[in-house]
Amino acid sequence: MYQTLFVIDYRWLLGFWAVAATMLTAWSLVRHGWRSETRDQTFMLAGIGAVIAFVLPVLVGSEGLPIRGYGVMLFVAMASAVGLSMVRARRVGLDPELVLSMAVWFLVFGLIGARLFYVIEYWSEFQRATLAESLLAMVNVTQGGLVVYGSLLAGGVAMLLFVRRHHLPALAFADLIAPGVVLGVGLGRIGCFLNGCCYGGVCDLPWAVQFPQGSPPYVDQMQRGELYIHGLVFAGSPTEPALIERVEPESQAAGQGLKPGLRVVGINGQPIDTVKRAQFELLKLYGTGTPVSIRVAGEPVDMAWTVQGEDPRSRPVHPTQLYSLIDALLLCFLLLAYEPYKKHEGELTALLLTIHPLSRFLLEIIRVDEASVFNTGMSISQNISIAIFLGGIALWTYLLWRRPQEPSWPAQPALAA
Repeated sequence: MYQTLFVIDYRWLLGFWAVAATMLTAWSLVRHGWRSETRDQTFMLAGIGAVIAFVLPVLVGSEGLPIRGYGVMLFVAMASAVGLSMVRARRVGLDPELVLSMAVWFLVFGLIGARLFYVIEYWSEFQRATLAESLLAMVNVTQGGLVVYGSLLAGGVAMLLFVRRHHLPALAFADLIAPGVVLGVGLGRIGCFLNGCCYGGVCDLPWAVQFPQGSPPYVDQMQRGELYIHGLVFAGSPTEPALIERVEPESQAAGQGLKPGLRVVGINGQPIDTVKRAQFELLKLYGTGTPVSIRVAGEPVDMAWTVQGEDPRSRPVHPTQLYSLIDALLLCFLLLAYEPYKKHEGELTALLLTIHPLSRFLLEIIRVDEASVFNTGMSISQNISIAIFLGGIALWTYLLWRRPQEPSWPAQPALAA
């Protein structure tokens, strides 16, 4: 897990974006003139520049933009997906610039869809005192919170709008970009691994991984009472008073006299009224030599010590992020291998829509970061996987009832000998 790589000053970021946007626009002008491709790309680039200049400092803070491992891998994933799709476009005689323009649409729609999906799934986490604060929390993607399925669904809408605008054959274009999309999804899962999200359940396999204090798996296990936090486990729901349920034997907390049944009312000078507040304050304390001071109700003197030993980690869990990476790479190779043998435009898309939902459904069984929804006993991703799988079956049915047609592109990859 490596969430933050470094922090970049906004002036440098805006300058870099201005140079890159100018070069991209100039290149598009030379190739196409002031046509729809250039106009769309220019307006999108200008909009992103405005976000960098005026929105990010408000959302993130004036000290600079933290570059997250998750965000870097999203960039790598997007670049890889676009690169593969541009190579494939050139092979079939299609202008690769179309793929680049499509990528800008997909990026904007995909980010909106991924964030909207996350906000809907975790709606209670975005409730604030005022409407303005709630809206700011919803759009603050720098703190994490994107869902792959939301990105893919919104990206699908973007593709439909794009092919209609440019009068392209929808199924043929979907087949063209399908391997790239799967490759991008897989590489993006490395970002999930660096961020610690999308984790699996506890296991004792040789390749199980442990995440550090403060990571999503650690926090989840702590809230479930599966982990001690500085030697303590609290009783009750997050909104109840911070009553100690268990004290780790031979821990520093036990050495200071903390016992089950005591109510914590202060941590390092901060007032504590709920379990959630106590856990939040204790999570901020890590590293050898860090002071810990706990006040309990009815005691005149705080119980204090300094953190010793190695930083705690979560219990070993399935690295489901890496499982998803392997799954996506295998599916990408399968699509590329199957392509010379397809008889209808849309078969790669149908293959994607039937295989990926199945693997995602199975992976969700060992993931524990999503609760069941709609009284189905299944996560929201599993419910959507079923819907996508049925859509894939419907597409296969439609394609197999059609007669084979001539290729949609000027050239086609030659059948492997």
